[in-house]
Amino acid sequence: MAISSAERHWQAVRTPRWQALPVLLVAALASLVLACVTGSVPLSFSELLQAASELSKGAQPSLAASLLDLRLGRALTGFITGATLSLAGVLMQALLRNPLADPYVLGISGGAAVGALATILFYGAFWMVDLAAFGGAITVALLLFALAYRDLRGAGSSDGSAPLLLLTGVIVAAGCGALITLMLSVAPDSRLRGMVFWMIGDLSNTQSRYLPWLIGAAVLLFVMHRSRAINVAAMHADNASTLGVHIGRLRQSLFVCAALLTASAVSTAGSIGFVGLIMPHACRFALGPDHRLLIPAATLAGGSFLVLADTIARTAIAPQQLPVGVITAIIGVPVFLLQLHHLRRR
Repeated sequence: MAISSAERHWQAVRTPRWQALPVLLVAALASLVLACVTGSVPLSFSELLQAASELSKGAQPSLAASLLDLRLGRALTGFITGATLSLAGVLMQALLRNPLADPYVLGISGGAAVGALATILFYGAFWMVDLAAFGGAITVALLLFALAYRDLRGAGSSDGSAPLLLLTGVIVAAGCGALITLMLSVAPDSRLRGMVFWMIGDLSNTQSRYLPWLIGAAVLLFVMHRSRAINVAAMHADNASTLGVHIGRLRQSLFVCAALLTASAVSTAGSIGFVGLIMPHACRFALGPDHRLLIPAATLAGGSFLVLADTIARTAIAPQQLPVGVITAIIGVPVFLLQLHHLRRR
């Protein structure tokens, strides 16, 4: 007898592949180590250990210790940025019930870009860019929440999707895109390069920050606590309330979490594409749809992916550096097309 898609989904949820998590954790640690030893001045493993010892003791840092300090800070920033983007992608796909959704689909990143580019253009104050980007993203998120509240409270279409939210996000993103184009058109040459680099996504000027880690950890703990409810909503959106899941509250919480993650990531490193799209999709393809496993797996995979992409960006044409967004796009496009090809065959 043929097995329905819902039955296959339920079978995948009942048998999560938990053994993948230790592998992804080791891969994450390996990506951080690789980022620390790789660069225009490479470090051996023994030099890495000695430099780590010097930094931990607070001694006068050697060249190796200084390099480790710089590279580790950048690698950790890249990891949390990739992890939050990937986690935001998982939540956005669950919210919209669309595996092709990503953190940028609702225009939240556009709001961040408007805030950041306006600050660079009118004030030239790069120290304000992160705050302006975060504020712009939160402003757009609040606007979307107000305009699409009916969908977020669970009164959307009968299949559990959120068409009003998606359409509103597309329109807001288009408006932000127009403002971005206008600012880039009138920007003087002295500020245009910095604006373009921010738009592409770049980790070269980032510093270790605590806010992205706090937001990422808080959201991760919350959504892991709600992962069973997300599974129920994904499989039985029509009658989730009869199974003990308040679909409206769940949607609202997913939207708020995804908005915070996106705002945090974009304000930290700019608009880095494809991380929040291909990593959740790849993890779902490889490990199944169970959000109890998918959420931590995509978080680790996204962080590792961006660290490796940034390592390539630093070393591909050293001593010059490429924007990491260029590398994620070069890798992401063929990977995503391959995923779509396998999806069609299935």
